[in-house]
Amino acid sequence: MLDRFKAFWQGVALAPFVKLFLRLGISPDAVTLVGTLGVAAGALVFFPQGLLWQGVVVITAFVFSDLIDGQMARMSGRTSKFGAFWDSTLDRFGDAAVFGGLLLYFAGPGDDYLYLCLTLYCLVMGSITSYARARAESLGMDARGGLAERADRLVAILVMTFFGDVLDLPVLYQATLWVLAAANTYTVAFRVLKVRRQALADVG
Repeated sequence: MLDRFKAFWQGVALAPFVKLFLRLGISPDAVTLVGTLGVAAGALVFFPQGLLWQGVVVITAFVFSDLIDGQMARMSGRTSKFGAFWDSTLDRFGDAAVFGGLLLYFAGPGDDYLYLCLTLYCLVMGSITSYARARAESLGMDARGGLAERADRLVAILVMTFFGDVLDLPVLYQATLWVLAAANTYTVAFRVLKVRRQALADVG
């Protein structure tokens, strides 16, 4: 869903930063690491204090590193299996930090046990969604598909958290958590059944 916007940011808006970082001799892997640390800091420092929109602004600034590092690797000819592994692994850290920060918010100033549990569920199911695809691919099967890819989930929760805090409408991010919980549940079930069909077909 977000591919067209990703192509725009990589090809136009962020191109000057890509060229600058390459001239400075900065490696794509270093950009990935710094971006992940920035996302984690924005979520785990600001969210637990109730500074939701401020945390989203910090996170958003560093999320763009996820677009820059890949473009840097392609332009410099430094794409590698390790780079792909490094990027995907640190993506999991960033995602966990965002939902972990919201969890700490609901455990602290947000003071809502129901949404604490719901956020934890989204965190766990988001990880399982990614793992199911990775594990299937390692076995030579396809587990792509479902309702919400990683980028969709991340954009949805960040946008709604920002506006929910700015407009003092917590129902925006609360409703988004319910939607993500349902979407993650469906996606995990969809991928498990898809892989099961492929496995049975191989046996047959």
